[in-house]
Amino acid sequence: MRVAFDSRAAGDPRGIGRYVRCLLAALRATAGEREIVETSRPRGVDLFHSPWIDRVRIRCAVPQVVTLHDLVPLKRGAEYLRTGIRFRLRYFAVGRADHVIVPTAAVARDAVERLDIPEDRITVIAEAPAPAFTPRDPEEVAAVRARYGVPEEYLIWVGGLRHPDPRKRVAELVAAPRTLPLVIAGPSSQWSRDLDGGDAELVVTGEVGDDELAALYTGARALVFPSDEEGFGLPPVEALACGTPVVACDVPGVRDVLAGRATLVDPDDVEGLVRVAEQAKRPAPAPPPWTWEDAARATWDVYERALSSR
Repeated sequence: MRVAFDSRAAGDPRGIGRYVRCLLAALRATAGEREIVETSRPRGVDLFHSPWIDRVRIRCAVPQVVTLHDLVPLKRGAEYLRTGIRFRLRYFAVGRADHVIVPTAAVARDAVERLDIPEDRITVIAEAPAPAFTPRDPEEVAAVRARYGVPEEYLIWVGGLRHPDPRKRVAELVAAPRTLPLVIAGPSSQWSRDLDGGDAELVVTGEVGDDELAALYTGARALVFPSDEEGFGLPPVEALACGTPVVACDVPGVRDVLAGRATLVDPDDVEGLVRVAEQAKRPAPAPPPWTWEDAARATWDVYERALSSR
């Protein structure tokens, strides 16, 4: 089997880039006699995989597999007016794909209900923390804290901040009363640097490398995850892999991944989320045992199914 894998999102610092990089490496590690070709043109191959919705093809000469990470722009169109029309066309293309990979059962339900995709053309394949996310020693944590001006005790939020995303609710998190400083780590822009931290200290690190991020996770009291809509949510599993407790909003995609491994609070209570996070205790539960190699093997199975369906 020769598979064209569109890896153009690999350089994206957000979760989609992490997904593409980690899955591609794991597919290569588990390929055996099969072959992965990094290309956006499905020529001279048996199958094409678009690992994110931006590059899905309406027409494809070979069987097409697409990874659908969520349906947020479709479900919350009033909040995503600038991208709504573009995403509607892409969701139409997803509906024509030979097989669709989703990260959670919550996204699978959305795909069935909102895109009318038959259940037998959808496979849930969970994501996993990258190998870099392991607990770091105190000296490494202290060095990274000193580099970014992070205090000894803090809460952490991780994600992309180049553009405001209503579902992430970062501004509400920053405005919530707290007694511990809050560290916001991830690619940032002017709007995120202008966030008002009130009386409590706020540290916006900007983009950090994986080793630095693992150290920031390790040193935090807890990861706070106030999103009121998620397809999966990689930061919580990364934090757990570093031994850090997670407090998140109880929404379907997050519940699918974190049930029994994190403290889940009412999505309407961001202040309560912060209060619970400030009382978090170690040791944190172990992350889900799923690995990227597991994800790759399940993805190869999907490729086989998509080929046989044609």
